[in-house]
Amino acid sequence: MKVLLIIADGLGDRPSTDLGGMTPLEAAIKPNIDYLARNGIIGLIDPISPGIIPGSDTSHLTYLGYDAYKYYTGRGPFEALGSGLKLEPGDIAFRANFATVDNNGIVRDRRAGRIRSGTDLLAKSLNMRIDDVDIFFKEGIEHRAALVLRGDGLSPEVSDNDPHEENVEVPNVIPLSKKGEKTARILNEFYNRSREILNAHEVNKEKRERSLPEANAILFRGGGIVPELPNFELKHGIKGGFIAAVSLVSGICRLAGMKNFTPPGVTGSTDTNVAAKLKAAVNGLKEVDFVLVNIKGTDIAGHDGNAIKKKEFIEKIDKAIGEILIGEKDSLVIAFTGDHSTPTSLKEHSSDPVPIFVHYKGSRRDGFENFNEMSARGGTLRLRGNDLMNLLLSSANLAEKFGA
Repeated sequence: MKVLLIIADGLGDRPSTDLGGMTPLEAAIKPNIDYLARNGIIGLIDPISPGIIPGSDTSHLTYLGYDAYKYYTGRGPFEALGSGLKLEPGDIAFRANFATVDNNGIVRDRRAGRIRSGTDLLAKSLNMRIDDVDIFFKEGIEHRAALVLRGDGLSPEVSDNDPHEENVEVPNVIPLSKKGEKTARILNEFYNRSREILNAHEVNKEKRERSLPEANAILFRGGGIVPELPNFELKHGIKGGFIAAVSLVSGICRLAGMKNFTPPGVTGSTDTNVAAKLKAAVNGLKEVDFVLVNIKGTDIAGHDGNAIKKKEFIEKIDKAIGEILIGEKDSLVIAFTGDHSTPTSLKEHSSDPVPIFVHYKGSRRDGFENFNEMSARGGTLRLRGNDLMNLLLSSANLAEKFGA
């Protein structure tokens, strides 16, 4: 059988007063998700291990069967690869945001109003050379971008200039070791030059005239050197593909040698075309054995602290599942989960385990009527992220016996 893994980014949550004490997953009207879960096995998964707060990068690595403690060097390389930048050995890559910073250097909006247009023009203006270091900058989805440094004597052992909160000053980058001194100096110079360039850019002049948040600064974090991942097909013995609008997930999958089936027009936000993603996945499974689909909107609503919006987006996913997947349910292993929990009450990732279901023809049935964080506690499954590929391969009859 073929395997479809649907990851609703940031799916897990906690009870919300806006939803009468229910989680968004519990409150959502989702007959198709509930049908598949009711006729399959459900449970909880800790993306890394209990008590560890996972990032989307480390959880996706782990779900695909890669030890995050061994292969994770920082988020930047994955963002850069996913954005389309070509990395060379020794390159240092960072995850970046377009941001709004005032004249006093205070961060007013870390996402520049979740800017949606003009980022390609802004990004082109930021490719430069400082001393003997070439700097490449590439836009991603909305405010997201990637920053790459190429030159001798560089190291990722530097601090971020992203304070990870608003209404505070942008800090200088400092070296975390002797090796990081040159990189810190180059990054601080890049930040200063980019401020001048962005403030004078026509895109921001127009925003200023319209009293919109300007994308007048670059915040960067998660620097690292690109790791070498074992090829997905060689590791698991099956061909893999992916669908992801966000650069991070795309970069991980590209580095693993998986095929990109992402359809045009998907946004990585709550307005994305979920049905188009699932349709592309079903078509992709005609060529490969396994497709991962990342759906980002649940995480966006979680970070925004909007439980109602998260509930409504889960219902949007459910509608697409009904349109595209219910008719395929007997020919596929369908797994549905999140890469982490993003409770709307926190507006940030948490270590709460995430509900998961796996449905395939002939599977055992846990029989719970409503798929959510609470019912999942009574299900068959209690997994860590590094168990997931084993479970999916065995469910699809693609695993080999261990022992005689």
